[in-house]
Amino acid sequence: MLDTEVSGLLKVLDEGFPPVHQMTGAQARAAVAARRAPVDNLDDVRAAEDRVIDTEDGSLRVRIYHPHGDGGEPLPVIVFFHGGGFVLCDLESHDGFCRRMAKHTRAVVVSVDYRLAPEHRAPAAARDAYAAVRWAALHAAELGGDPNRIVTAGDSAGGNLAAVVCLMARDLGGPPIAAQILVYPVIEPSLDSDSYRRYATGYFNTRDAMRWYWRQYLGGDAVPEPAHHVAPLRAADHVGLPPAVVVTAGLDPLCDEGRDYAAALARCGVPLVHRHYPGLFHGFLTIAAFGPAVCARDILWADITSILPGATPWKAPA
Repeated sequence: MLDTEVSGLLKVLDEGFPPVHQMTGAQARAAVAARRAPVDNLDDVRAAEDRVIDTEDGSLRVRIYHPHGDGGEPLPVIVFFHGGGFVLCDLESHDGFCRRMAKHTRAVVVSVDYRLAPEHRAPAAARDAYAAVRWAALHAAELGGDPNRIVTAGDSAGGNLAAVVCLMARDLGGPPIAAQILVYPVIEPSLDSDSYRRYATGYFNTRDAMRWYWRQYLGGDAVPEPAHHVAPLRAADHVGLPPAVVVTAGLDPLCDEGRDYAAALARCGVPLVHRHYPGLFHGFLTIAAFGPAVCARDILWADITSILPGATPWKAPA
């Protein structure tokens, strides 16, 4: 039986969230943006600045959050990728969450406005994510950060990108990444797990929505090569990847694939913290005033802080 607070919130979310799988990408973005709550924690950080960085694929917007502090020791740099099924959301949708993350981890947070589907198919988002991580590593000192403590982080589709970037960095020669933070990550487009069957409807995120998200991103059912730069569980192995924090929710269609990815990392010797919340649903962690989310975020901040020591020094390429 569901907790009363959880069941009440699920009812509100199910009734209020638009049927995105019946919309175009632009229509879905407008409908979701119209529901956005104002940010109420602007003072959590000392400053937030928008920048445009240059990549091989063009200009990319990022927002950099600087925590309060004396500016002494270089800080960790968390490169954050927002969720939204590769189609929805942006810098504004996760602004409050990034401010909280910067405050409670005492890290510089770089939020990435990666290209969205269906206008930009896979692997456009992954290429943007990797370019942003390379930029953050090269410019860490300028940001008051430590290039040896670069972290990738993201929720949902952003969790996919945070995982994929670690594989890309391993395959393509860096930069070394100190940790990866995967919050109910999107991992696999097959949609055939037991959790997809059990929680297909009625728990906010749905199987129909996920099928639609993947088709917007892929342009169909085929996964472009290399497949593990889109679907990270398809990597031949996960050896040599950075320590990971994986968060899964029991009432989430994505639950099993998140757990499977955590297990794959552990089998390859990747240091792992897996936090599973059996009575919660996809998207819960970024709901600011939701009681269980407040507690889970406190745990996440502690996990991020504890997993960071021991990064490998990296020299920027000449």
